[in-house]
Amino acid sequence: MATSAVDATGNPIPTSAVLTTASKHIATRCFSENVEFLKCKKKDPNPEKCLDKGQQVTRCVLGLLKDLHQKCTKEMDAYVGCMYYYTNEFDLCRKEQQAFEKACPLE
Repeated sequence: MATSAVDATGNPIPTSAVLTTASKHIATRCFSENVEFLKCKKKDPNPEKCLDKGQQVTRCVLGLLKDLHQKCTKEMDAYVGCMYYYTNEFDLCRKEQQAFEKACPLE
């Protein structure tokens, strides 16, 4: 499985497999950005009103993905590859998940 979480220049590729792989980290590190975005959306459903909050969420997630990939490249790529191959079925990728979470524990 030759799937990577980043492109040739090192920028994150936020595919469903990559986002699913990093979901616990995203929930932890980008929590405040996500909460502010959801509060904004609840207050005003007009998409234009929350563009800045959405950009903050995107910036946080992309920065996190880059950090994770730099810190534990091999484990993240193996987990992403497995999730991609098995269409994001966690149960079929537990071994890769454990290795990734050991190499990149939640902060």
